[in-house]
Amino acid sequence: MYRFPEGLYVDVRIEETYETKISFKKTALQQQKVRSNKGAFIRVFDGDRWYYSSITDISRVQESIDILAGMARPNPDINNHPIVKEFEVNTGTVLNFSERSVTDIPVEEKQALLEGYLHLLDRPEVVHHTSYYVDNKTIKSIYSSKGTAVTFDKQTCGIRLSLDMACGDKKDKGTVSKAAIYFDELKNLCGFFSEQVEKNIQFVREAEPVEPGIYPVLMGPEATGVFTHESFGHKSESDFMVGDETMKAEWALGKTIGQDLLTIIDDGTVSGNGYTPFDDEGTRGKKTYIIKNGKLTGRLHSTATSAALEEPLTGNARAVSFEFEPIVRMTTTYIEKGDRPLKDIIAEMDKGIFIDTVKHGSGMSTFTIAPARAYKIENGKITKPVKVSVVTGNVFETLAEVDAVSEEFELLSFVGGGCGKMEQFPLPVGFGGPYTRVKRLSVQ
Repeated sequence: MYRFPEGLYVDVRIEETYETKISFKKTALQQQKVRSNKGAFIRVFDGDRWYYSSITDISRVQESIDILAGMARPNPDINNHPIVKEFEVNTGTVLNFSERSVTDIPVEEKQALLEGYLHLLDRPEVVHHTSYYVDNKTIKSIYSSKGTAVTFDKQTCGIRLSLDMACGDKKDKGTVSKAAIYFDELKNLCGFFSEQVEKNIQFVREAEPVEPGIYPVLMGPEATGVFTHESFGHKSESDFMVGDETMKAEWALGKTIGQDLLTIIDDGTVSGNGYTPFDDEGTRGKKTYIIKNGKLTGRLHSTATSAALEEPLTGNARAVSFEFEPIVRMTTTYIEKGDRPLKDIIAEMDKGIFIDTVKHGSGMSTFTIAPARAYKIENGKITKPVKVSVVTGNVFETLAEVDAVSEEFELLSFVGGGCGKMEQFPLPVGFGGPYTRVKRLSVQ
C-alpha cells in the first residue's frame, strides 16, 4: 500500500474515529456534538533513533514517510536490530461492529434515550445534576515495512449521571453510570438507575464519619478494579523498569507476592473499553497473567520494552489517539474470580469496611483509593454507611494481605473517563473482578 524505504523500519497507524457527546444540566440541553476525525501516525526507525509525524491529511502519508526517511540514516542491517526483530507481523481484518454500529443510530434517538432517564433525578434530595451520553467507534489500520497489514474496529457507549445531593445539612456528590458496547444495551435501565440513585441518597442521609484505623477491607468489583489498576497495574507497565535495576530486582519474575488465591490478568481480547485486538504497533492482543497463584509471572510490554527486558510481547503498546506515540498501557486488568461465595466471606468478618463504589484512585509503590460509598461490616453483616476519605496501603504489603476472593465477578468500563499516563489521557481501559478481601488496610 505504501512505498517503504530500504534500510529503515516504518509503520503507519491510520485511525478513523466517530464520537457523540450529549449533555444536560438538569433538564436543559447543554451539548449535542457529533464529531468524526481521521488521521495518521507515522514512525521511522534507523536503529539509532525514532522519527515521528502525526497528520490529519491521509493523502500525505507517503509524503510523510519520505520526509522522515530523509532525516534518518539508512541501516542495511535494520531487520536484525533487536527491536525490529521483535515486531510481530500480522495481517487480516477484524470488524466486529459493522452491524449494530453506534454510527447508525440518529443523534435524536440518543438524546431521547438520555432525556428519558432524567425524571429519575426529580428528587428533593438531588439539588443539581448533570447527565451525559457518550459513544465512540474507532477503525484502525496498521501497516509496517515488515509486512503487517491489519484493520480492526472497537466501539463503546454509555450514560453517566452526576448528582449533587443534600439531606438537611449533609451534602455530597454521587455518580451513576452504565457502560455498554451496543446502544440497545442502554435501553430499559430505569430500574438500575433508580436503584443506584436511591443508594446514593440513602448514603448521604445516613453515613457517619468512619473511625480511622486499620481494618479488614472488602472491596466490591468496582473497588477491586480500581485497586488492581492503581496498586499493581501501573507497576506492571514495564517501561518503568527499563534502565532501573532496583525496580527490576524488586519486581523479579517468579517472586512470591501473594497467596495462591491471587491471580491478576491483563486481557486485550475482552469486550469493553480495554478491547485491543491489535495494539498500536500491530501486536495481537493477548491474555497476560501478571500474577498467577501469588507469583509474579509477567509484565506488560511494547516492542521496545520487550526487546530491552528480553520478555515476550503482550500487546500493550497503546496511544490515546493518532496524535501520540504508543507507550505501555493496560487494557482490561482484573483479579481472577475465586471459588468462595460472597456471603461466606462476609460472614467471617466481625468488624470491617466494605467499599462498594469509588470516586478515584492513584498509586505506584503506595496506592490511595477514595471511596464513594462505603459501609461497616459488623458481626458478619454489611450494616451502616460510613464516610471514608481514603484507603491507603503499600503495594507489596497489600497484595500479600489479600486473603479471599469471591466467585461473584464483574468486569466494568469507565463512562466519560479513563486512565492517565504521561500526557496521554483519558485512555479507555477495562477493570473489575470479584469481591476481594484485604486483611489490613489503613482507613481514614
